[in-house]
Amino acid sequence: MQLSEAIQKRIITLCKQQNITLNKLATNSGLSYSTVFSIFYGKSNSPKLATILHICEGFGITLGEFFADSTFDTAEQD
Repeated sequence: MQLSEAIQKRIITLCKQQNITLNKLATNSGLSYSTVFSIFYGKSNSPKLATILHICEGFGITLGEFFADSTFDTAEQD
């Protein structure tokens, strides 16, 4: 699995766990809806770490918690 796919999958999982929409995630993260949409739907192949940090803040988790998922154990560089 490519890293961008792993990030996308993790965001999907967290949205489901927290029952949060993309629009709410964007608002909570301080990011534009189009930025979150691009990552969520795989249109952004290499989101910056700072963007992922904002997304983590939107979920109320740390970067460590975001990446502490087995999805990333086998992720490969895009």
